[in-house]
Amino acid sequence: MKFKKQKIKGVYLITHNPYNDKRGLFSRVFCKKLFKKIGLNVVQTNISSNKKKNTLRGFHYQVLNSSETKLVTCIQGKIYDIVLDLRKTSKTYKKWISFKLDAKKLNSIVIPKGCANAFLTLENRTIVFYHTNKYYNSNREKGIKYNDKEFEFQWPEKIKIISKKDNNLPLYKKNQKQ
Repeated sequence: MKFKKQKIKGVYLITHNPYNDKRGLFSRVFCKKLFKKIGLNVVQTNISSNKKKNTLRGFHYQVLNSSETKLVTCIQGKIYDIVLDLRKTSKTYKKWISFKLDAKKLNSIVIPKGCANAFLTLENRTIVFYHTNKYYNSNREKGIKYNDKEFEFQWPEKIKIISKKDNNLPLYKKNQKQ
């Protein structure tokens, strides 16, 4: 695995080194020893299965002692993922970066605690696999509206499917007052 630092501290784009032969491919996606060095001690693994192209999930994050680091990998299809830095002491506070994760390229991103993320599926039947270093805590969950004008997010395609919960997430300024 190759870790490439990004302009937001703690965000890494990971390129895997798959082994290919006539059967298909094999690749290591997680290594406790490597990920421990960047603060990702996995305690929970999740799968997000998305039936249709242009499905949006997010922006999600957890706060206080539930703030989590995530490793996100698209294992089927493609996604456009945005990482938003919400760490008030960060040089990149309120900045965002985006990635296209593609199952064929087998790439991943590390999202550090204090950052929110959202993704838009770019193909039907897209599956996203992610590890976290904290357990999910619904009492510490927060979110930000996907079209919050404060951030000027740029989505590559029109959003067609979004949950009621995600569509009703607050704007960031309102979230700060809660």
